[in-house]
Amino acid sequence: MGDMTNSDFYSKNQRNESSHGGEFGCTMEELRSLMELRGTEAVVKIKETYGDTEAICRRLKTSPVEGLPGTAPDLEKRKQIFGQNFIPPKKPKTFLQLVWEALQDVTLIILEIAAIISLGLSFYHPPGESNEGCATAQGGAEDEGEAEAGWIEGAAILLSVICVVLVTAFNDWSKEKQFRGLQSRIEQEQKFTVVRAGQVVQIPVAEIVVGDIAQVKYGDLLPADGLFIQGNDLKIDESSLTGESDQVRKSVDKDPMLLSGTHVMEGSGRMVVTAVGVNSQTGIIFTLLGAGGEEEEKKDKKGKMQDGNVDASQSKAKQQDGAAAMEMQPLKSAEGGDADDKKKANMHKKEKSVLQGKLTKLAVQIGKAGLVMSAITVIILVLYFTVDTFVVNKKPWLPECTPVYVQYFVKFFIIGVTVLVVAVPEGLPLAVTISLAYSVKKMMKDNNLVRHLDACETMGNATAICSDKTGTLTTNRMTVVQAYVGDVHYKEIPDPSSINTKTLELLVNAIAINSAYTTKILPPEKEGALPRQVGNKTECGLLGFVLDLKQDYEPVRIQMPEEKLYKVYTFNSVRKSMSTVIKLPDESFRMYSKGASEIVLKKCCKILNGAGEPRVFRPRDRDEMVKKVIEPMACDGLRTICVAYRDFASSPEPDWDNENDILNDLTCICVVGIEDPVRPEVPEAIRKCQRAGITVRMVTGDNINTARAIAIKCGIIHPGEDFLCLEGKEFNRRIRNEKGEIEQERIDKIWPKLRVLARSSPTDKHTLVKGIIDSTHTEQRQVVAVTGDGTNDGPALKKADVGFAMGIAGTDVAKEASDIILTDDNFSSIVKAVMWGRNVYDSISKFLQFQLTVNVVAVIVAFTGACITQDSPLKAVQMLWVNLIMDTFASLALATEPPTETLLLRKPYGRNKPLISRTMMKNILGHAVYQLTLIFTLLFVGEKMFQIDSGRNAPLHSPPSEHYTIIFNTFVMMQLFNEINARKIHGERNVFDGIFRNPIFCTIVLGTFAIQIVIVQFGGKPFSCSPLQLDQWMWCIFIGLGELVWGQVIATIPTSRLKFLKEAGRLTQKEEIPEEELNEDVEEIDHAERELRRGQILWFRGLNRIQTQIEVVNTFKSGASFQGALRRQSSVTSQSQDVANLSSPSRVSLSNALSSPTSLPPAAAGHSRREGVP
Repeated sequence: MGDMTNSDFYSKNQRNESSHGGEFGCTMEELRSLMELRGTEAVVKIKETYGDTEAICRRLKTSPVEGLPGTAPDLEKRKQIFGQNFIPPKKPKTFLQLVWEALQDVTLIILEIAAIISLGLSFYHPPGESNEGCATAQGGAEDEGEAEAGWIEGAAILLSVICVVLVTAFNDWSKEKQFRGLQSRIEQEQKFTVVRAGQVVQIPVAEIVVGDIAQVKYGDLLPADGLFIQGNDLKIDESSLTGESDQVRKSVDKDPMLLSGTHVMEGSGRMVVTAVGVNSQTGIIFTLLGAGGEEEEKKDKKGKMQDGNVDASQSKAKQQDGAAAMEMQPLKSAEGGDADDKKKANMHKKEKSVLQGKLTKLAVQIGKAGLVMSAITVIILVLYFTVDTFVVNKKPWLPECTPVYVQYFVKFFIIGVTVLVVAVPEGLPLAVTISLAYSVKKMMKDNNLVRHLDACETMGNATAICSDKTGTLTTNRMTVVQAYVGDVHYKEIPDPSSINTKTLELLVNAIAINSAYTTKILPPEKEGALPRQVGNKTECGLLGFVLDLKQDYEPVRIQMPEEKLYKVYTFNSVRKSMSTVIKLPDESFRMYSKGASEIVLKKCCKILNGAGEPRVFRPRDRDEMVKKVIEPMACDGLRTICVAYRDFASSPEPDWDNENDILNDLTCICVVGIEDPVRPEVPEAIRKCQRAGITVRMVTGDNINTARAIAIKCGIIHPGEDFLCLEGKEFNRRIRNEKGEIEQERIDKIWPKLRVLARSSPTDKHTLVKGIIDSTHTEQRQVVAVTGDGTNDGPALKKADVGFAMGIAGTDVAKEASDIILTDDNFSSIVKAVMWGRNVYDSISKFLQFQLTVNVVAVIVAFTGACITQDSPLKAVQMLWVNLIMDTFASLALATEPPTETLLLRKPYGRNKPLISRTMMKNILGHAVYQLTLIFTLLFVGEKMFQIDSGRNAPLHSPPSEHYTIIFNTFVMMQLFNEINARKIHGERNVFDGIFRNPIFCTIVLGTFAIQIVIVQFGGKPFSCSPLQLDQWMWCIFIGLGELVWGQVIATIPTSRLKFLKEAGRLTQKEEIPEEELNEDVEEIDHAERELRRGQILWFRGLNRIQTQIEVVNTFKSGASFQGALRRQSSVTSQSQDVANLSSPSRVSLSNALSSPTSLPPAAAGHSRREGVP
């Protein structure tokens, strides 16, 4: 497939490298083999071969402090010698391949065969042609011209088949193209921080070259392999490569190896890049994938079948796309292993989305019904003909008549197939695809970057949203608005002169040194705008406070550069504080500390007074301070931060690893209240959610008073309502039994009223989400959406039905675990997602309502017509045209309706609501009655009404009659006007409401009308049409318009009266199906899905290719080394292990398979995502 497969790419790099070998002190080969070592081995190797990491930097002609000079020729040369930081993708499928795939459709194959037989027979003139006695239905003798035209019908059928195939293939092709477009967009957005020419710059990951000095920090996903040069407290999660979930501590002297595709869980530092692209560790796995895929695929099939409760639909998608999955492509990841195609690539099914489950079921039911009807039609026609010819008229079977009889049988067969074609709604998958693809495209404009297609539709069913506070509900522009310094509580920023100079100096140093040096406040981009905050927002708030006090933090940082910091305790969710130790000129040490005030104050035993002298700070002083300073600040919705310091003597040097002793006996410098104002549009967005039946809960790490104040400002809670605001500790106490285990019943008592969860840890968030999802407390299962930005939110984002990650503030790990990325970090974008989700659901229901009406009518007309008049009033070609407009065009027209605010006025549908509601059923049957009545009237008395020749019982190749043309035309007109009716599914009266907001709809309706005129007036023999007069046209249109009037009549009938109407397309509760049934189900669904257009089963095709890769990688994870993994295939144990891995709800993306957050072990099996993960 690929013209440049990974292996050629690799060998090409090899060649380059050998020719340039001498320019740098080490070759790509050497570096590559160095990166394959781990821990102490690597340290020894570096010492023996190079001396130290500095020496490697020298050989790579780079400086650990200044970085690369960054000149173009130098970067170009490095790319040539060491390779680029991206993995070449495989070529996408060509248009012809897609056409070939579309041709595999069963119904189309049947039609092609029938058409070819029909063609063959029409050219065969038997000797007994003059024998008029062959068949009774012959009617009048044919004239020569018409006999000649016998081939037209076969040709027309073939032509329409070609049309359908091309439309399908084009759809698939544009889908693939969109998918790749999105792909590359995401890749371009992926940036990483490097040092070039002494400047810290952010560059696209693909631009990283060997020798670059990269800055790594908490939450990063490493884009290339490298060696650790300096940093503090760096801990890496390497489970993606090693499968070990423990975090690995990195240090220059013990383990300096940093590998691509691994996550930074704590700390920060610098690394020198040593391998990129196909030569990085992840790149090597990709290269292996090219070879490993095929055996895996076979094994995957075997494994799947053994696994009892693997989700039926998942394995179905797997089998049916076996072929597609074969040429899986590592979707171009512009960063070595970072495989950031994860951003889209893992649009992987977690379990079949609700909508798809319902649709598959419905399509299977309809397909079966159609099959039965078409079989009966053929049998009746054949029997009628044989009985009539050979029994009633007692004709002998003459050999020269055989071809004539065969021609009749072929005609009957074609009629039967036509019934089937019309009955099978191949437009369904198309409608879903179009609707989702269209929504996803539009959602980009609404700041939603959808990574898993079905998340968009699941969002429409959401019943609960658990949102972060900072940055989502608030603007994330932190500003200090109150301060408590030198025994005075200032309600606004104090005047610098009112603060003691010693205190002021300490304060400036404490803030400037004890914050990430990457955090800065830059001048505004535009005149009059606010200064730009770069880096951690809380720290920006503090630095802003320094600037407000007319001081400057830059000189302090220049005097004490990052390399000179003695020890840094970085911020993490356990410490909730950050401390930095520096060496003073007199060799003694000073530690600056800052963090959540209630935590840091507990460790303070002194506080600076007004004169800048430390005074004793006792527990009771602390309680008083909490009451008088901290609570009032928190009740104003401020986040309180305490800044403190401590001095240590130079000897004996303290034991820096004993954190508890070090982070104690502090002296408090000040407490500041930082405000993060609520985003102006949030209260309105939350009101919309509540009106739409969605409960918004706030889960935050802030203290409970701050959280409550913000929740009231947002409108999450209203004073006087019955709700709960809990702290993490209290929440845990309430949900655990005496043994400390979590009990679902206890969670059920809490969550319905819980609105705010404060001071919560990531685990609390995960527990809450899991508790709500697993709850059986309400009759509908809750569908939960969660927002998150930190690395620690990964588990909760994964567990949720829809995970939203923050595009700006979010870490790579969070984005990785999410389904939708909010590119503007704004809560109101979530409301947009809800709107689009509901819109997808409604669009598909609209299409169904329309499609099923057509199906019911067309099948009954063809069936009864064939039985009574031995010929379907609607010919095969006409049926195909109807099928084309009804399926392809209608799905385009109805699936692209833009969403309206009214969608938010109803409650969510929930999981067990049927796709076709009673109202829709009433519409479908109501319109079917109208259409059938009119068509049968025209069929049996039409010739008298219009005073034309009857078209019934026409001989085999007779010319098209006006009679049947009128029937065909009326039928299409009724469909056209019914398409307008189908725009509303909840029984609204005004079907034209907002019709001009959807130009696609108007274009399609008018376009179809125009083509219909052309077909009727000039279609002639191929379309079995004869031109109509103007008055006949008027009647056809008039009958069509009647549809709109009839629609109003139907809307008047109250649905509640029609108890006998059944709903259809209901999804049974997943959990209730016993395993054995699920397995039987696999076969049945598989067959049915194959009936449906393969190419259109959503975007599976592209995704399944990736699925296979993920599984390969998963196999690697469960083995110690790659070679080992490949050898292990034979052993039975590994088989079972892989089954567990393979059938885990593959929502892991590539790099996620390479790096799933530690807290989620590869889940047990198919449903684990629902049942919860240990």
